[in-house]
Amino acid sequence: MADTDNADIKTMSFEQALKELETIVDRLEKGDVELEASIVIYERGEALRAHCDGLLRKAEARVEKISLSQNGEPTGSEPLDVKD
Repeated sequence: MADTDNADIKTMSFEQALKELETIVDRLEKGDVELEASIVIYERGEALRAHCDGLLRKAEARVEKISLSQNGEPTGSEPLDVKD
């Protein structure tokens, strides 16, 4: 499947991509899809999974750890350590 066939995925929100991915998984698990169609939707599912993974990594990078003083008061924040 060409990348241009999945161009719309880049504009999807996490929730939209996840919902479509769940639909694809459901269809494949039921086994009522012909072989060629299975390959096409599997490839789209893989593109959706990669998109969701990328969005999650971006969200994790934006999360901050809140620093607390000894008495429990917030003193500031620092970036969350995200391991690649």
